[in-house]
Amino acid sequence: MIGQRDLLLVPFPFSDQSGKKVRPVIVLSNDKFNEFSEDLLVIGVTSNIHKDIYSLSLDEKDLEEGKLYSKCSIKIENLLRLEKSLIIKKIGKIKRGKMLKIAEIINEIIKID
Repeated sequence: MIGQRDLLLVPFPFSDQSGKKVRPVIVLSNDKFNEFSEDLLVIGVTSNIHKDIYSLSLDEKDLEEGKLYSKCSIKIENLLRLEKSLIIKKIGKIKRGKMLKIAEIINEIIKID
């Protein structure tokens, strides 16, 4: 079963919907949602390192399992609902502490003024 914090390889669409690229994503949706839904809520990961307020670095020390071959950036504004059948493979799992940091930034993005 796919779980929250899993690092997956999937076809991820460009924001302008002009195409897609195979890239890693992190599962945001909790395990109860994942068990009963045909979809997952995921967030994009890229090897293009960007330092902005809605990105977090991701490297091997942030993984509970799996392996990264280069430093990456979690693009927190790149949220996507993804059908489970599109998963190519699981490549790892991020640590709980990194997931909590992601949740903090998501809460900041959707904070009601």
